[in-house]
Amino acid sequence: MPVITFANTKGGAGKTTAVLLLATELARQGYRVTILDADPQHWISRWHEISGHVENISVIDFVTTASLPQHIGENRHNTDYFIIDLPGARNPLLATAVGLSDHVLIPIQGCAMDARGGAQVLELLQYLEEKAGIKIGHSVVLTRVNSMVTTRALQIVKALLNERHVAVLDTAIIERSAFRDIFDCGGTLHTMDPMRVSNLDKARENALRFAEEIMLKVPGRLPVAVRLANAIRSAA
Repeated sequence: MPVITFANTKGGAGKTTAVLLLATELARQGYRVTILDADPQHWISRWHEISGHVENISVIDFVTTASLPQHIGENRHNTDYFIIDLPGARNPLLATAVGLSDHVLIPIQGCAMDARGGAQVLELLQYLEEKAGIKIGHSVVLTRVNSMVTTRALQIVKALLNERHVAVLDTAIIERSAFRDIFDCGGTLHTMDPMRVSNLDKARENALRFAEEIMLKVPGRLPVAVRLANAIRSAA
């Protein structure tokens, strides 16, 4: 069961939104997802509280450096994907989470401050590889991208990442009202009312493409329902 960590030492990079989009899309595909909410703002936990039961998603709140490995160990039997939402700050939890990860996703908006926060995560990954021989897969996901305008700042960020040979996901997370409203409404993009949320179909498509790209990079074991169906077919 893969562990995916979302990390940027600068707050406001779109990290928690990306976590929620990936988690809900994985759950919709039938994967059992455990979100480890280590962000002091607790946005994921609040979303989970107002949503009630969301099939295939569990949320563990108040995750600390000491408790993180224990949470993963205790929930391996009921989880297909772990997703860690880290604080937007540089602290000991960052190194612990990265060290436990199969893949690290670094959300970056098209601005220099976000790029610097992401660079600190990249520096840690490089340090682990050079000093400890630990190589952890990682990618940048561009967030809050304007669907109509490609800004000069965004182009500078892309050029900087390219110079450092950093993998950038083909799918950027577009700025959509649905991605903000979901934290107020609860539920998922597929339980929201398309009559009340603008461009909901485009938001759903964006989230699906994002999740599909991550699943290709970090494949999990088949969902329980699929494994059960395969077993039934084999026994027939």
